[in-house]
Amino acid sequence: MRLSMSLFDSFTKKKDFIVCIDSDGCAMDTMNIKHYRCFGPCMVREWGLEQWQDEILTSWNRVNLFTKTRGINRFKGLAVALKEVNDRYKAIEGVDDLVKWADEAPELSNRAVEAMIPNGQIFAKALNWSRAVNEGIEKLPKEEIKPFDGVKETLEEIHKSCDIAVVSSANPEAVKAEWERFGLLDYVDILCTQDMGSKAYCIGEIAKKGYDKRNILMCGDAVGDMKAAQSNGVLYYPICVNKENQSWTKLRTESLSKFTDGSFDDGYQQSLIDEFMDNLK
Repeated sequence: MRLSMSLFDSFTKKKDFIVCIDSDGCAMDTMNIKHYRCFGPCMVREWGLEQWQDEILTSWNRVNLFTKTRGINRFKGLAVALKEVNDRYKAIEGVDDLVKWADEAPELSNRAVEAMIPNGQIFAKALNWSRAVNEGIEKLPKEEIKPFDGVKETLEEIHKSCDIAVVSSANPEAVKAEWERFGLLDYVDILCTQDMGSKAYCIGEIAKKGYDKRNILMCGDAVGDMKAAQSNGVLYYPICVNKENQSWTKLRTESLSKFTDGSFDDGYQQSLIDEFMDNLK
């Protein structure tokens, strides 16, 4: 099957149901390694924070991996981290401008932050940081970047009755390369990444293709994924942190049939969300 490239106008509905799937930390076991080795360390180097790096990196990982802010957009995470650095360790010029932009901008991507450079040096530094993160991710050992167990089998089962969309806030090159390497793109009908807008926006555009809202399921590992689904009135299936393999097995063997037979929202979804929220600190 041919993959529709990353433009909404090239995507057409083929089945009555669609499952939207996040990439990092949801389908791909990439969250920890990318944050431990790339996101946090690149911020420390870009802003010269080596003096406090242990405390700063611990805070970065807590915010981005292990709490209810897990999976937030990289620029939102950067704004939160630099605001804390400014308040606790070292003055960061322009941090309030970055925080305001990260809170209000309709698009948070390299392209969007580059357009802000005339408004302050902090945006140039944010772009340098983001590019350094992407370069670092590209250099990560390929054998350490892989899907969670059961992902491919579950995608194959999903695709028998549903269209599949990747809906990720990661950069498009990394997502495409990772999914392609493991043959996962064979099951994907549209690839939505950082450059196409927020997850909520992408789900909204997908919904315009003619799916009933109850026939759209967002699969993610973060509260932001859940909110993106809820803001569009569609269903949500959580992948629980440190229980990813079990979550994928459950989706394939139990939850998918409830989604397609219309019983997913009959209290079942809420039980999944309760477990998901309890699992986050």
